[in-house]
Amino acid sequence: MVSAEDGNGRRPAKGKANLVRSLLGVGYWVQGFRCFPWMAVNFFLKDSVKVDPSTLQILQNSANLPMVAKPLYGVVSDAVYISGQHRVPYIAIGAFLQAVSWLAITILSHSNISMLTMSLYLLLSNLGASIAEVANDAIVAETGKTQTSSKKSQSASSGELQSFVWMASSVGGVLGNLLGGIAIDRFYPQSMFLFFGLLLAFQFFITVSVPERSLNLPKSPSNVGIKKQLSELLVALRKPEIAYSITWFAASYAIIPALTGTMFFYQTQYLKIDASLLGISKVFGQAVMLLWGVIYNRRFKSVRPRKLIEAIQLTMAVFMISDVLFVKGIYQQMGVPDSVYVVVFSGVLEVLFFFKILPFSVLIAQLCPPGCEGSLIAFVMSAVALAFIVSGYLGVALASYVGVTENDFSGFPLGLLIQAVCTFLPLFWSSCIPDDVKSKTRTE
Repeated sequence: MVSAEDGNGRRPAKGKANLVRSLLGVGYWVQGFRCFPWMAVNFFLKDSVKVDPSTLQILQNSANLPMVAKPLYGVVSDAVYISGQHRVPYIAIGAFLQAVSWLAITILSHSNISMLTMSLYLLLSNLGASIAEVANDAIVAETGKTQTSSKKSQSASSGELQSFVWMASSVGGVLGNLLGGIAIDRFYPQSMFLFFGLLLAFQFFITVSVPERSLNLPKSPSNVGIKKQLSELLVALRKPEIAYSITWFAASYAIIPALTGTMFFYQTQYLKIDASLLGISKVFGQAVMLLWGVIYNRRFKSVRPRKLIEAIQLTMAVFMISDVLFVKGIYQQMGVPDSVYVVVFSGVLEVLFFFKILPFSVLIAQLCPPGCEGSLIAFVMSAVALAFIVSGYLGVALASYVGVTENDFSGFPLGLLIQAVCTFLPLFWSSCIPDDVKSKTRTE
């Protein structure tokens, strides 16, 4: 419950902090819950539209194209105020666009919806998600800077808020995958699309009821202009510690050819893994990601970013080698059922890709110059989104190269081995990530 206002009509600091956490918690939880309708999308495309693995993966990655424009949304959010506010209105706009897209998909998918039409509405959904995420990320960066002024305490405060929103997103992911795995066997995909659309409508009405002034965000000139904001972003990107870090981080994803669509077909088409079991696998992965947020906040936020990110990258490669053994049937020969491997190892590997984002977000928040938090954080997320798209397209090319189809997976182990080797490569130039971080505090 939010604290009462003081005699001057101002909300006490503790009440404002709680309100910020509530707003961010709902926003990140809903974004984590997006896996719920997307699970239905995958099965709808596979079973109703009858797409092949490569087409499914191309659609999955192409739908993320709006994420690449995040720097533009960040610049607009930093520079363009709506009724004197420049964060909360964009969260509301993002929720509205997503609600419209999923409700439209619900209606149109009852008839013979074309791939083009569905792709356009999925693009609209991800456009809304991108806008909301940019505004939420900017609030996290700004709040982390205003809470404290000392270098050590600022790092801890920023890491604590990052961990909180990370855990909120993970809880949404856990619930989304759990309910998705159950619902996919009991309801039509259209019912899942409708439920999520109504949830987003609810988030929209909740968000518009929150006045931004009650969040105690740092004040900045509302007439700074988009051109000036772009100029400040370019100045930030010219800083070597920022430019090298973002380049390495994006490349560490882009260089890995993703085989997610192929693995989905291998598990459901070849191994005949039940949809509910895939849901449990994703729940297990999200639970591990939630645990990672807790562990990071308590144990690892003081660890040097480069060391932690290197360890995560190495762990990803090891898990990919484990996938090679899984596809070749080695674990089954050792008495480990395919279902157990899918739930535990596949679930963990899927979320391992995102483990690096938490320490890297804290690092960038500390390096970020005052005044362009939304723009810079958005640029980072844009670079990551573009890297995932490149990774997905490389995965389609790799699957074609090793001869994998919806009915022939004989070349799949070789593809996974190549994927693991590519995951090792970024470790050779990880020195691009700074070890000694000097926080940039906002001066009056």
